[in-house]
Amino acid sequence: MYESGVTRIGRAEFVWGKRTYIMGIINMSPESFSGDGISTVEVAIKQALRFADEGADILDIGGGSTRPGLASISDDEEIKRVIPVIERLLKEVEIPISVDTSKLEVADLALNAGAAMLNDQWGLKEGKKLAELAATNKVPILLMSNQRDKGAYDTATGRDTASYEDVMVEVISTLKKSIASALEAGVPAKNIIVDPGIGFGKTWRQDLEILRRLKEIKALGYPILIGTSRKSLIKMVLKTPAADRVEGTAATVAIGIANGADIVRVHDVKQMVRVCRMADAIVRI
Repeated sequence: MYESGVTRIGRAEFVWGKRTYIMGIINMSPESFSGDGISTVEVAIKQALRFADEGADILDIGGGSTRPGLASISDDEEIKRVIPVIERLLKEVEIPISVDTSKLEVADLALNAGAAMLNDQWGLKEGKKLAELAATNKVPILLMSNQRDKGAYDTATGRDTASYEDVMVEVISTLKKSIASALEAGVPAKNIIVDPGIGFGKTWRQDLEILRRLKEIKALGYPILIGTSRKSLIKMVLKTPAADRVEGTAATVAIGIANGADIVRVHDVKQMVRVCRMADAIVRI
């Protein structure tokens, strides 16, 4: 358990509880669900520079779309998409870079290129190798609760169909297992961040419930990241396309902060920086 304190990501210190931190999403995946997929290094650099100017604290670079039902790309393709961007960004921005991948070779090359954090959307369900890599390189690792391995997705309707007696019991159980695996692999508690996995194997109503009950995850004693930006829970409530969900995202971010979120992973950095500052002024001491 890491109840409070500081986590160093690259050259930056993240002081938990002081304020909410912003993770800007750089999608090097043209097939991204959110409609902001990037296919060239130059466009990615331009977006990253804008995010840095707008107040992002960390940039998350991913090469594979997490759209449900989409086939995974090869390691070589993912490497081709993300490594050149990371190498360039190290020369262009001061804020740290996270790599969004569950593939060992991609993660290893990304760290060698200068990434300062691993974002594993499978929460070590595919083995401890990523945690061992994080431990060896002394970088933080983000562990997400992902239920898509349970077949909780209907390809015909494009919706998650998970059925749990209590979704929070499921989420907390998987996070505890992920944390235990990371600790066993040598990752210090101060380098572990958890993510309840909004939109990953849960129905949209379960996603809303997770946001309402986020304090139960807070009891685990680790910093919490939430990723609600432009996701289907907003679509189901507001009936808006991905590019028109900024207000819905803002509401989920504000409620998330009120219930204990420490980092928010977002597409719309400028707007969410303002939301975070206002929410922090209300809920943080």
